Amino acid sequence: LIAREETFGPVAAVLPFDSEEEVIARANANEMGLAGYIYTDDLRRAMRLSERIECGMLGINTASFTGPPIPFGGWKQSGLGREGSRHGLAEYMELKYVCFGDLAA
Repeated sequence: LIAREETFGPVAAVLPFDSEEEVIARANANEMGLAGYIYTDDLRRAMRLSERIECGMLGINTASFTGPPIPFGGWKQSGLGREGSRHGLAEYMELKYVCFGDLAA
């Protein structure tokens, strides 16, 4: 259940794996996608996994990565849009495109 549900609480799950493909498949095989965590000493592995894991926030070698300047939000059933940061402000803005032709006429 801990790998398929959005668990809120002080819990740490350690799931063994045999390949990166297995990790990515397990991480993405659920309806949630708020946050993910990667612990590794391999920068290339961290970059590969961070590109493929489907979540809104990803901590690499840290569990503490939120705060006012951070765009907080998830993917999938964990929510759309962001709170906080300049990205969160965009949720309250209306975009308008204005195009001018030649004014010298």
